[in-house]
Amino acid sequence: MHARTSAHLALLGANLFYGAGFSVAKTIMPRLIEPNGFILIRVLSATLLFWFSFFGGKEFRQTIDKKDWLRLLACAFFGVASNQMLFFMGLNLTSPIQASLMMLSTPILVSIFSAFLLREHFPWWRVLGLSLGVSGALMLILFGAKDQIASNPLLGDLLVFLNATSYAIYLIIVKPLMHKYRPIVVIRWVFLMGLMFVVPVGLPDLLRVEWTAFKWPDFAALAFIVIAVTFFTYLWNIYALRILSPSVAGAYIYLQPLFASLIAILFLHESLDWFKILAGLLIFTGVYLVGRKKAIR
Repeated sequence: MHARTSAHLALLGANLFYGAGFSVAKTIMPRLIEPNGFILIRVLSATLLFWFSFFGGKEFRQTIDKKDWLRLLACAFFGVASNQMLFFMGLNLTSPIQASLMMLSTPILVSIFSAFLLREHFPWWRVLGLSLGVSGALMLILFGAKDQIASNPLLGDLLVFLNATSYAIYLIIVKPLMHKYRPIVVIRWVFLMGLMFVVPVGLPDLLRVEWTAFKWPDFAALAFIVIAVTFFTYLWNIYALRILSPSVAGAYIYLQPLFASLIAILFLHESLDWFKILAGLLIFTGVYLVGRKKAIR
């Protein structure tokens, strides 16, 4: 199979797993496990997989410069600890469809931080895109319908938005490390250091889990989140970024709400309300405009 085709399939699979993860996590959270306990299992398992699934070869051994340890620590906080805890806490309170739409704020937030931190140009069409994207996000936060799936959509959507903010910061500050070191080396250290932040927060919830209440579908859901939504998605994204540009890889995030919506409607019987469609269109348009390099003529 051609390398570019394999890279596109890897991105397609990764975003399919991401989209499915919104609904799969809701089947056991908070019914069997609270968000922070869930995150500890996810981060601990992924850390072990990243460190012990690869052996030998110079590709997996690289010395980190002393000056980069602080940046790695910041990446661990924003990219693993804060990012994942805010996301699962938010998903616990809102619906899979609204959470997936809110995650589309990430490219917009990346552009904002790039403009301020990296002094990138921010022309008028990006300002318009930012306005549309923020409007869509505010619609989800303020008008999210409360139902059996979303117990507190206002707070949940806000937490998912803060998660997108945290992840956007991570994408900005990790970029120099990805250029300097091999991606698998960076991810190994980011997850290991992120685990240090997650343990004190997630351990109390994890110790309260009654494992005897789990049935085999519940264990399967937990394994899917750890192996598919965490481990394989990171690996597939790394593989794809070796062949395709970051902009191409970033475009695949648009598929997540589609996958998340279809799965949530089919398996969780979530409704696709008019405000979700309108908010999604505003965010999609905003992301498109923010990502443009040239003005529309």
